[in-house]
Order: sequence, then structure tokens, then C-alpha cells
Amino acid sequence: MQKITTFLTFNNQAEEAANLYTSIFKNSTIGRVSRYGEGAPLPAGTVMSVTFQLDGQEFFALNGGPHFTFAQGISLFVNCETQEEVDYFWEKLTEGGEPGPCGWLKDKFGVSWQIVPSALGRLLGDKDPKKAKRAMEAMMKMSKIDIKAL
Repeated sequence: MQKITTFLTFNNQAEEAANLYTSIFKNSTIGRVSRYGEGAPLPAGTVMSVTFQLDGQEFFALNGGPHFTFAQGISLFVNCETQEEVDYFWEKLTEGGEPGPCGWLKDKFGVSWQIVPSALGRLLGDKDPKKAKRAMEAMMKMSKIDIKAL
């Protein structure tokens, strides 16, 4: 069992989010779905929690009601090897959501994601400070990261 699991608290969209995320990422599955009983904060029979895996990474989603919201202070980082991967995840996760700067986006549930090509880290960490600076300047002008433009 994984030592640390990402725990996401939704208003009432935990199952919808888990289904969306597992449809986007390869090697992903829905695990256990539990439902609220009588006297719970949400109506009896409503999904309480969903466990799921995204490409082998465990997640736990809870429907906790409207007082829980997501903030940009935490995000899910997706490392991509190709522009095709960047484009795929960007398209799927911004649908109904909103693009942000420098590879960041919010999905339709308000969860923040970073869709980042591994090339970006190599370019930003280049031994040539001028090259690294040019990559940083290029990235700062982007929403979705474009590897060629870096």
C-alpha cells in the first residue's frame, strides 16, 4: 500500500471526477465507492467517497459538501515526454475548466494541474544561464507549454 495518498474533497462531484480522471490517464481504475447512510451531511445513498488510481498513483475523493473548495496552493503535476502528451492532457483537463499561465490549469471541478514537459526542467536548469533565461522568458509568455517555442 502507498504510504501517502492524495485526498481530494469535492462538494458532490467525487465520483464524476474519479470517472473523468480515470478516463484520461492510462492504467487507471476506480476502486471502492462508498455511500452516505441516514443522518449524514449529504442525502442517504449519495456517494461519500471513491478510491481510484491514476497510472498507479492512489487517490481518495470525498464528497464533503459546499464548504470545501480547491486552491492553487496545491496542484497535481503531470510530467509529459512529448508535445502530444502535453496537448492531450491540456485538452482533456481544460474542458469545462480554465487555462492558466506557465502550464497550469484548473479543471471543471476547480482542481489545479500542471501539465509540464520534462524538457522544461532540463532547459530551465541548463548550465548556460542565458539559455536558461531564454527558456524562462518563453515559458512566462505561455499558457499551455510549447516545447518547440522553449
